[in-house]
Amino acid sequence: MLRLAWARSSSKNSRVDPARLLSIVLLGGDNKPHSPEQSRDISGLTPPPASDKSPSLLSPRTSQYCFSMTSRASLSMASGSEGQGSPPSTPQRPPNRLGQERSPYLLQHAHNPVDWYPWGQEAFDKARSEDKPIFLSVGYSTCHWCHVMERESFEDEEIGKTLSDNFVCIKVDREERPDVDKVYMTFVQATSGGGGWPMSVWLTPDLRPFIGGTYFPPKDSGRRPGLKTVLTRIMEQWQDNREALESSGERVIEALKKGTSIAANPGETPPPAHDVANRCFVQLAHSYEEEYGGFRDAPKFPSPVNLMFLMSFWSVNRSSTEGSEALQMTLHTLRMMALGGIHDHVAQGFHRYSTDSSWHVPHFEKMLYDQAQLAVAYISAYQVSGEQVFADVAQDILLYVSRDLSDKSGGFYSAEDADSLPAAGGSEKREGAFCVWMGSEVRELLPVVVEGATGGATEADIFMHHYGVKEQGNVDMEQDPHGELQGQNVLIVRYSVELTAARFGLSVAKVSELLASARAKMAEVRKSRPAPHLDTKMLASWNGLMLSGFARVGAVLDDKALLERAVQAAGFLKEHLWDAERQIMLRSCYRGDEMEVEQSVSPIAGFLDDYAYVICGLLDLYEATLQPEWLRWGEELQDRQDLLFWDAEGGGYYCSDPTDPTVLLRLKQDQDGAEPSANSVSALNLLRLSHYTGRKDWSQRSQQLLAAFSDRLTRVPIALPEMVRGLMANHYTLKQIVICGQRDAPDTSSLLATVNSLFLPHKVLMLADGETEGYLYQRLPILSSLTCQGGSATAYVCEDFTCALPVTDPQELRRLLLE
Repeated sequence: MLRLAWARSSSKNSRVDPARLLSIVLLGGDNKPHSPEQSRDISGLTPPPASDKSPSLLSPRTSQYCFSMTSRASLSMASGSEGQGSPPSTPQRPPNRLGQERSPYLLQHAHNPVDWYPWGQEAFDKARSEDKPIFLSVGYSTCHWCHVMERESFEDEEIGKTLSDNFVCIKVDREERPDVDKVYMTFVQATSGGGGWPMSVWLTPDLRPFIGGTYFPPKDSGRRPGLKTVLTRIMEQWQDNREALESSGERVIEALKKGTSIAANPGETPPPAHDVANRCFVQLAHSYEEEYGGFRDAPKFPSPVNLMFLMSFWSVNRSSTEGSEALQMTLHTLRMMALGGIHDHVAQGFHRYSTDSSWHVPHFEKMLYDQAQLAVAYISAYQVSGEQVFADVAQDILLYVSRDLSDKSGGFYSAEDADSLPAAGGSEKREGAFCVWMGSEVRELLPVVVEGATGGATEADIFMHHYGVKEQGNVDMEQDPHGELQGQNVLIVRYSVELTAARFGLSVAKVSELLASARAKMAEVRKSRPAPHLDTKMLASWNGLMLSGFARVGAVLDDKALLERAVQAAGFLKEHLWDAERQIMLRSCYRGDEMEVEQSVSPIAGFLDDYAYVICGLLDLYEATLQPEWLRWGEELQDRQDLLFWDAEGGGYYCSDPTDPTVLLRLKQDQDGAEPSANSVSALNLLRLSHYTGRKDWSQRSQQLLAAFSDRLTRVPIALPEMVRGLMANHYTLKQIVICGQRDAPDTSSLLATVNSLFLPHKVLMLADGETEGYLYQRLPILSSLTCQGGSATAYVCEDFTCALPVTDPQELRRLLLE
């Protein structure tokens, strides 16, 4: 749609089409035919490696990941020769303006010889007063190719001087300012066919983009122009052909405003849920990879939004072939991921994605949002299947987050980098150095001969057999074309414990104990290795996702420690990321030098996802703890979200404040990717809140939101699987499960445990404890008519508060819920 809008604009209204515009900038704008070499140079503005580790072709389904736009075949581990953002060997320069910021990404650039500005009025005023174009550079702190471009270009004195003298240079952390990132990424994708990070865009002083790309090498390289060449050409064209640049930028933005518009037609209703869900299932089944699970050959991403949709689809199609297939796809994918190298078998948690089809060799970055969503997916699979392995993996994820991504304030950090210094020494960081093992290391660490083992096998023999460790390393050259992991092993479970036990003539219990002991020893060794960079930024949105993770897993497993951690996280959000005076969420806060929580000088107001994810987390926390204070705050936040972001004319929510004049596009995210669209999450939030508060306007608003996305849902529901879940919830009507009793009483706990043991995507759970002056009774007076039967805790299963006969027996309740 974006490409079409641009094509129409350029063909009908523009003197300079996209290819011509790039030609003007890079080649001087003459009308002579270009030589093949010059034509190839033009493609440099669709530059290669922008992924956090490697170059790749961007498709709509991968646009949120750290990739750029070249050959798909080259997606693999990054080149050691390209550099990994290693620290500069020269003494640090005095800090530039970014030294006053709190973002870890901006601080990484605080000593560049570039006159960087953060995004803000000071930079805009300078551009206008000096009549200079703006160079906008966007990335994030754990992005590999951001590190590369910094080391190669932004640390270069000559490039730094060229940038500082001729441009107003603005550096943006995309995780702090997703609004800015989305606008200019939309431009880059529409004009070049893809996008990624680092993103490099040149703007007029009034913030309109006229050219952009991703990663640029410092010098011309083969078919790609270097950054020096690009800067020189842009400077020339700014002087000689400025009108064409500015008018082209204006036309692109106007085309994008039309092309990105999402709105319901007057009187439009949501599309039929049954048809949309079936189409989404068919599209996912078509992309499903049967051998190892997942939804493409390589690279493979966890895609929790797909898995949650498939389980929801199964829940309403249990007796059908399609329902069985959806469940099989989900459980097989989750099993294979848990066995694979994408799962950290030593220190827990999941890496970002797998570079191969078998989930073996990952990109080693760990993101908070992945841990949060995967914890929910695995505990949901446990509810569906009853298989303990899924509960174990969910707990494993939360152990990692509690240990490595948790702040003492209760907040959660954003990410761990993929790169770190090798344990053997050296000044250049390497992908996965913290996580991989040589066969000789394993043998040295586990030398003991195991009593009773076949052939006098050592602990190392058994461990290496089970986890596929080879003396020469187990990483194929295809996943390591530059030899970065040569001789190294990424642990992957190759055999079940039962098969390993049979192979060495040992009991299953003995092998399980041996493997656990070996992993613990290896974890201690890892502690002595140079650790990867930790991004200690704490984002409201991702903390909201993680709140859901702890609440959901804690409720299903009745784990008090996990629930206490969830409550602590909610308390952190309210204390540090809720501005009670202005009644707004804040986007982020930071760990200070003294381990205290700090806020930036000018705190960033929250965006739509900060509200939507936190509201979802609070609703999950209420259902896990039944403490109404979290429900009350969720209602308050939803009111604020509606006031700040709702589109009263077209329906749906804008991603950011639509009144902000510095954000040129009013976007509504129409894709569930690495994170679900905040509109998708809001569709279900609104429906759940309408049942908790009795507010029919929120149920109607959920319908209006879904109607706004009707075209997308109808044509390509695979782009919005989380929103399809919201559509299904609207169609099937949420069950209201009311437990009458005292919260901590044993009979109440038994009924709650029954509810929490089941995967019920279309339900709300509430406690009626008899406190008629309390929050829920005030919102839902009908609760006063629901009472305990015979002095025992009692469950009511209702639809629109038309209730089935009350039950007091947990098994009867289970039967009722599964009808």
